[in-house]
Amino acid sequence: EGAGWEWRPSARDRLLYSRVRPQLLQGGLGAMSLLPGQAPTKRLRLDETSKPLDYVGGIGRGAKVPMQTRADMGLQPSAPPKRGTDAMFGNAPPGYVPGRGRGATGFIGGVSRDEVDRDDDKADLGDSNYDEFSGYGGSLFSNMEYDEEDKEADVVYDRVDVKMDDRRRKQREKKMREQIRELRAEKPTIQQQFADLKRELATVSNEEWEGIPEAQEHLKVKQRKPSSFTPTPDAILAGMGGGHSRSIGGAATPLGGTGTPMGGFGTPMGLRTPMGLRTPMGLRTPMGLRTPTGMRSSLGMATPMGMSTPMSGMGTPMGLGTPMGGMATPMGMATPMGMRTPMGMHTPMGMHTPMGMRTPGMRTPGMRTPGTPMTPHTPHSHGGSLNDLGEARGTVLAVKLDRIMDSVTGQTVMDPKGYLTDLNALQVQSDADISDIKKARTLLKSVITSNPKHGPGWIAAARLEEVAGKVQSARQLIAQGCKHCPNNEDVWLEAARLEKPQSAKAVVAKAVKSLPHSVRLWIDAANREVDVQAKARVLRKALEFIPNSVRLWKEAVSLEDEVEARVMLSRAVECVPHSVEMWLALAKLSSYKEAQKVLNEARKHIPTSPVIWVTAAKLEETQGNEKMVELILTRAIDSLAANGVTPDRDMWLKQAEEAEKTGFIKTCQAIVKVTIKVGVDEDVKGMKQNWIQDADAAINRNSIEVARAIYNNAVMHLKNKKKLWLRLAELETKYGTSESLDNVLQRAVTYCPHAEILWLMAAKQKWLRGDVASARRILAEAFSHSKESEAIHLAAVKLESENNEIQRSRLLLARARQQCNTPKVWMQSVQLEREQGLFQQALHLCEEGLKEHPNFAKMWMIGGQIYMEKSPPELHEAAKFFERGLQKCPRSVPLWLCSVECEIRQQKYTKARSLLEKARLRNPGSDLLWIKGVEVEMLDGSERLAHHLMSKALQECATSGILWAKAIELEPKQGQNAKSVDALKKCENDAHVIIAVAKLFWRDNKMAKARKWFNRAVTLNPRLGDAWGAYLAFELEHGTAHEQREVIRKCVDAEPNQGNDWNRIVKRVPNWRGKWAVKLKRFVEETYAAEFNAKPLNREVELLLQGEDPYAAMAAAAEQEAAEKEEGGEVKDEDGGVKREYFEPASSFQGARPGFAFKMGPRGLGYYRDAKQDMLKAEKKEKMEKQEPTVKEEEGKDDDKDKKK
Repeated sequence: EGAGWEWRPSARDRLLYSRVRPQLLQGGLGAMSLLPGQAPTKRLRLDETSKPLDYVGGIGRGAKVPMQTRADMGLQPSAPPKRGTDAMFGNAPPGYVPGRGRGATGFIGGVSRDEVDRDDDKADLGDSNYDEFSGYGGSLFSNMEYDEEDKEADVVYDRVDVKMDDRRRKQREKKMREQIRELRAEKPTIQQQFADLKRELATVSNEEWEGIPEAQEHLKVKQRKPSSFTPTPDAILAGMGGGHSRSIGGAATPLGGTGTPMGGFGTPMGLRTPMGLRTPMGLRTPMGLRTPTGMRSSLGMATPMGMSTPMSGMGTPMGLGTPMGGMATPMGMATPMGMRTPMGMHTPMGMHTPMGMRTPGMRTPGMRTPGTPMTPHTPHSHGGSLNDLGEARGTVLAVKLDRIMDSVTGQTVMDPKGYLTDLNALQVQSDADISDIKKARTLLKSVITSNPKHGPGWIAAARLEEVAGKVQSARQLIAQGCKHCPNNEDVWLEAARLEKPQSAKAVVAKAVKSLPHSVRLWIDAANREVDVQAKARVLRKALEFIPNSVRLWKEAVSLEDEVEARVMLSRAVECVPHSVEMWLALAKLSSYKEAQKVLNEARKHIPTSPVIWVTAAKLEETQGNEKMVELILTRAIDSLAANGVTPDRDMWLKQAEEAEKTGFIKTCQAIVKVTIKVGVDEDVKGMKQNWIQDADAAINRNSIEVARAIYNNAVMHLKNKKKLWLRLAELETKYGTSESLDNVLQRAVTYCPHAEILWLMAAKQKWLRGDVASARRILAEAFSHSKESEAIHLAAVKLESENNEIQRSRLLLARARQQCNTPKVWMQSVQLEREQGLFQQALHLCEEGLKEHPNFAKMWMIGGQIYMEKSPPELHEAAKFFERGLQKCPRSVPLWLCSVECEIRQQKYTKARSLLEKARLRNPGSDLLWIKGVEVEMLDGSERLAHHLMSKALQECATSGILWAKAIELEPKQGQNAKSVDALKKCENDAHVIIAVAKLFWRDNKMAKARKWFNRAVTLNPRLGDAWGAYLAFELEHGTAHEQREVIRKCVDAEPNQGNDWNRIVKRVPNWRGKWAVKLKRFVEETYAAEFNAKPLNREVELLLQGEDPYAAMAAAAEQEAAEKEEGGEVKDEDGGVKREYFEPASSFQGARPGFAFKMGPRGLGYYRDAKQDMLKAEKKEKMEKQEPTVKEEEGKDDDKDKKK
């Protein structure tokens, strides 16, 4: 207290107190001291029984007295009261561990986790102990036996896995490709990011390429220059100046003129030379020395492998020269790592150097070894060049390694067969090739010496000599090969090939005597005969020795006439009864009855061949027995299954396709019918998917009959699948006749009466052929099955309105409004009255329809347009109607545009601007609203505001092609090209931008480029009518009649329905029933009037634009030209020249005619006008027109100069 602090109990003190406090309250401990080291004043009674008198706690364990225990301190009772199972059953037996019987671990006093001997912990989980089948070595079933049942189960599971993987592989792969494509679009690869830059590299010139700076030029850290220089010795400079140097005996060094430095000085004992060559007491050389490959020996004699021979001696087999003259190592005897020479000191690698002699191939100028006189220094006595040591060391090492690689048994490690392939492409062109040939010759000599029975070695050696130009040596070698390998047909064939033609027959004769059962030798012998009879004799002789060779029988039969061939085939099927080709060939040459017998015999001998059954079916089809065809193939399936043949669907489909190609249609259909369920899934969905895939694959291979048979049989098994019927109808539409299509559609509507599209297709086919009554009957039958079908009601209305049955159309629409009551039915009702000019009835129907469907925006648009079409137009009422519609449909952009157009016609530009502002707030990001705003500003004369508005539009809709096209149009002429480049960067493949660029080329008189870009635009979006109109206007001004016809034909096929200008003209009421060619003409007349009236139209083009059939238009134009000819006037073409007839019939080619091509065309065989020649003529005309203004300008300049003079 005096120090100013107080004692606070710690956490341990509080814990002790909490345990002792209950005992204190009960008075069990008495006045117990909690200070450490003091004994309790009263001992605790630990049990009911009293303790012994002389008991001292802990003395039995050697404790010092007094001892204090936890029980003395009162921390825990020494013997807790018994409770639970101990109180009920007594104490546990000795050795009891709680939970061990149940396999538990982790109990206090029980089994520890670490004490349990777990096999999993001892298992080896490394890669070396892993097996794909059984897993790791410590797996559950690793010790069980793997019997046949397990193997069979694994095979079944593998097949199931393969089948499940094949079921939806195409969909899975397609989905994967789409995911990859999306990923590539989001995160393109480096290659894709730099693709445009790579394309631009094609235009880089050589000067620009060389002007590209190096990468190091842009580094901030300068390159470190080499700071150390090695001075070149005078001896090297002198040697290089001398041109070359020689070693002992005149052997040229590889680097001419390079000698050993420090020439002329003696080398003291133990000193190293500059190249590190130590010369102690006798000049030892490491590993022996040799000159590089191709160098000459000391006396000028070339050794086989280029080893220099120091003294005139004989060469060893591997090219090592002997130091002493006349000593040679016998052929084939191996020396220990080198050649042993007499009387010499042992060199490190086993070479014995003669006592006191210089080292072969190496000379140290001016150096003296013990026992040799001093070598005087001469100008040309320099030792080997600087490369001598490295070359010699590497060459000797290569030779010794080659010797080591050839095993002691004499078998070479070289692959002679692979070497033969290399020799076929070898051509000797340089000295290096010659040295390679020398090395190869030595190696192959070792091969044929060590193993003379090895045929490929002899062939390789002979071909090597042939490549080297030594044909005679090659023949001698291969002759030796024939002696050593008389049973190798390849050696005999090679010998026959190398011999002269007059001697080759003798070689082949010897060959067939040695190998009478070699098919290749007999065929080679037959091929060397010129006379057919001689060939036949050789082959018949061969068949005496080898009667079971199918190849020999084929060759022999091919040389005989039909009668002899049949006789030989009769014998062939006896000798080779398991050859299907022999049986089929015999059946082909036999009559119908005989062919049946032959095929029955073939089936008995080869019961597992499906080709024999298919041939039998084809045989029956040739006789008109169509019922037998299917019966034979049905039996074939059963017979093959009984003989254990696994049915293969792909094989049967291949047989069907072959039957179709050879003209056996019934056999093709029967094959598909009997195998329609072979190899397909059992479930309906998988079955349908398999059949569709097979049919598509057959169509891709141009097997239409196979695809038709697959679909016909598929719809018989799955009669209520609409998708199969639609695919079959599509197939008949493309490749079938109108009768076959009608048959398919009638069957389809019978089995799928609730499929609206099938009824509509059937009715449309009848209507297109002019059979209106049948079309009405089909639609009436469709009504009975689908009374509430909107599509069927509208199809019936269209059928009647197209045939001008207006009253019947009204009745049908009235019934449709009662039964269907859909917005489209009400709209068609209004449009029918609008087309007839009955505006009041149309507005009445419009109001009633809007009561039923107030959110149908098209109905509001039609009602307002009817007010605008009245005479005079009721624009105020139309504006009110549009305003009502916008309250119901504020998200409809076309309705906003109609309202703005109504205000523009009233010249209320301020109201139009406000409407557009509201529309853009309700529909952000709509490029059509921005386009309309720009048009409003242009009509109001505010060109500056139009440009400002266009800039804002491009900021909000940066990828809108129609906005960029309008921006290019608004730009001044000098800025349009730059604007087009920006547009192409933002939307490269937008048809509107492409059309704008094409118009720029058109304006600049770049006709070829303009035509290319117009074609690209209509290819990118064939439904864009604005593109087709601009394309036709261009061709009418600059194109030929053929190009104009092609544009019209393609436009009619595309049936365009997009484009602001296109829809504004085409969707007028008078143009509703017009044909597509007529609509195109009216669009061009109104939009491109100057180009349309620039020159008179071709007669055929004019007929096409009037909606005539292309072939009818051609025929009408030809008839008109013929009529003009008969009248005496010559028909003029576009250039003013005499125009020949479009088609001139001719039964055969009668020579070339200018401007015409001989071919089979739509009007038969004859001469047709050649469009390519017309195009060339037009291009020449364009060039002439371009050149004329230039000439006139030059003439005008000359006149001005003359006037000035």
